[in-house]
Amino acid sequence: MDFRVQLEQLPDQAHSRRVSSLYNGLELIPVLQLPGVFPMDDRTMPASPKVSPGTSASQRVDRRRFLQAAVTGVVAAAPGLAANSFAFTTEMPQAQADQFLKRYVETWLPLEKSVNEAAWNAITDVSLEHTRDQVARSLELNRVVGAPEVITQVQLLLKQREQLDDLTVRQLEKIRLRAAESPGTLPEVVKARAEAEAQQSATQDSFTYTLESSSGQPPTHPSANDLDALLVSQTDLAGRRRVWESAKAIGGPLRDGLLRLRDLRNQAARALGFSDFFALQVADYGLTTEQMLTLCDSAIAQTKPLYEQLHAWARRTLAARYQTEPPAGKIPAHWLPNRWGQNWPGLVQGVDMDAPFKDKPRAYITEQAERFYVSLGFPPLPKSFYERSDLYPVDPPSTRKKNSHASAWHIDLKDDVRSLMSIVPDSRWFTTAHHELGHIYYYISYSRPEVPYLLRAGANRAFHEGIGDLVGLAAGQRPYLKQVGLLTPEAEAADPVKFLLDTALDGASIVFLPFAAGTMTRFEADFYAGKIEDNALNAGWWKLVGAYQGIEPPGDRPERTLCDAATKTHINDDPAQYYDYALGTLVKFQLHDHICRNILKQDPRSCNYFGNAQVGQFLREFLSVGATQDWNALLRQTTGSGLSAQPMMAYFEPLTAWLRDQNAGHPVGW
Repeated sequence: MDFRVQLEQLPDQAHSRRVSSLYNGLELIPVLQLPGVFPMDDRTMPASPKVSPGTSASQRVDRRRFLQAAVTGVVAAAPGLAANSFAFTTEMPQAQADQFLKRYVETWLPLEKSVNEAAWNAITDVSLEHTRDQVARSLELNRVVGAPEVITQVQLLLKQREQLDDLTVRQLEKIRLRAAESPGTLPEVVKARAEAEAQQSATQDSFTYTLESSSGQPPTHPSANDLDALLVSQTDLAGRRRVWESAKAIGGPLRDGLLRLRDLRNQAARALGFSDFFALQVADYGLTTEQMLTLCDSAIAQTKPLYEQLHAWARRTLAARYQTEPPAGKIPAHWLPNRWGQNWPGLVQGVDMDAPFKDKPRAYITEQAERFYVSLGFPPLPKSFYERSDLYPVDPPSTRKKNSHASAWHIDLKDDVRSLMSIVPDSRWFTTAHHELGHIYYYISYSRPEVPYLLRAGANRAFHEGIGDLVGLAAGQRPYLKQVGLLTPEAEAADPVKFLLDTALDGASIVFLPFAAGTMTRFEADFYAGKIEDNALNAGWWKLVGAYQGIEPPGDRPERTLCDAATKTHINDDPAQYYDYALGTLVKFQLHDHICRNILKQDPRSCNYFGNAQVGQFLREFLSVGATQDWNALLRQTTGSGLSAQPMMAYFEPLTAWLRDQNAGHPVGW
């Protein structure tokens, strides 16, 4: 497990996600997966950089081409580390645990900071030299945190958990989960997994898409971004099918590597007593696999009535666009404006929200986001934030390459906080900057003496994304935009239902939930548990897509030559954690609902946090806890309820009524 939160969304994306490990838990891209840093993508997660839920490999600066050379050079040269001794004394269990934790943190924390510095350099100045340095430092860190001595002593101490205080047990569990990612007791498995992940990444990033022409012209080789744009704009169904099938061709070359990674990841997880790799990942929530699946299925069941209404409306809207009859049940996958149907952009005629930013300097974006937090009672950002962050696109004369994802970083788990963005003055970066600073102020809030270094993280992995998305939602509220002079008369007069409809279709919301909590989560749970046969990966994938999303492929999907699940980058390099995005979405709406109804006494769809000291106090108290309390208990304590999709459904009540009227007399469901 890692203690870092990760990347934020691109300006054209809703979330971000963490990338998987290169060696002993290293993240491959855009930053190696390292425990203490919290780069957070605009959408999207906890102890390392994350890739947005909608991000394709081509949207990241490609550093994976360096990995084979970097790993080869570093592994050959890596010095053997003397085993750290965390010897027990004859003291009582609590005293023994205190001594062990003290020595562990003294050893781990400087290495953590060193790795995070290297990771920052590697993501802000992409080069083979920086990648090698990151790999070398990460190898050193992971040899310590995964050392057999650490595993043995943590296991012994946890057998006496009844005699330990709660904070101690929580820290020991963090150490145990981190060690399970790269157990020194299985060095050959760890090495094989590192090599397999590097190869999978190289295969993914070197893939060339081919799009056949319908007019006899030579085929073209579009980027993934080009294919995504065509799926939004193309209106010819035959052409759309060619685009969709081209986008899915990457899965075939990834199929065998994914099967090997499943086996290696399971071996490492089982070495520390987990039933499989998925069970290891959900343990960060204090849940079993079945408990996580039950939680996700409950959220889907709560939101399914609205999803079915959106599905029925979209069927007819898309049929009209393509000048054909609506399908009777499931929507053909190539009809939708997203390769996986995880969001449906472009179906609503929008309002130009960028106009107020046209004359703003780019520095205004971050400065206004900071003013938002300061107005709530948070402290100004430290001067070092602006000195050390990388906030704007690289100037054209420079040859430096940087990662294109927005992210937030906690370099030393103390006061060194930074952000990586590529700000231009527009509405998306305005929202993104508010989101990113949500992570930064989360770091600042729990970086206090009462929170041990090992617990300086979100209450669970989803909370960091939930907080970032919460403030992103608040930043888009029209009363706030009007107060700060960023609302045009056109936007002020726009039908509020259309805003709700666009929000429900695109981003982290209603349409996203069946994919994130349903298809992705259930597929990975079944995949790592061995419930999906190796020769039936496509069948298993499309069975879930049909059940949860009401979507079907436009034709047969052969097993030997294709693997549609592997076309989603997270399946390969950010595995078994996609439910983080789903739960973060629920957290966002639950906190927003509580703030609006109980503190602001305002409509959650038209509210304004700006300048409200009570909202600031509520958020500071919530954020300052870090990972020192059970996450669901914290939600109950602060909002009066455990995690639930009901606040999200309440937010969209006017839309639900509107859709029922629109769909009257038409079939709903599939």
